[in-house]
Amino acid sequence: MGYVLDLRQKVGHQPLVVVGAAVIATNSAGQLLLVKRTDNNQWGLPAGSTEPGETTVQTAQRELREETGLTVADLRLVNVYSGPKMHYVYPNGDVIDSVTILYRGQVAGGQLVTTTNETSQAKYFDPAKLPTALTPLTAYMLSSL
Repeated sequence: MGYVLDLRQKVGHQPLVVVGAAVIATNSAGQLLLVKRTDNNQWGLPAGSTEPGETTVQTAQRELREETGLTVADLRLVNVYSGPKMHYVYPNGDVIDSVTILYRGQVAGGQLVTTTNETSQAKYFDPAKLPTALTPLTAYMLSSL
């Protein structure tokens, strides 16, 4: 089921501090890959929570593969985000204070999957022409670059 989902069964919607990773995955043209989430219908970076025993690099690689079918080579640390701007309330009422480690890497392989159980689209965007309907956490992280 997943570590955070297991915790949710015990604590309900209470705020949780959640460590996770996100990836700015780019293609050879410098466009960045975003996924459209099914829970809020907003675009975001491929991202997710770290599972016990997993490094945040492994989290970033796993989430990118699960949400897009793609892999990246040579992930580079961009920044670590935490604090009030990383507070988020999910549409179902779950509350998190996210500590997100943001990585960047160029897509190296795989086949782009546009629909998963968490996403309805996956698409490359020119950095100057990103969609306006970004998740708050993605908007914050990208605006700080």
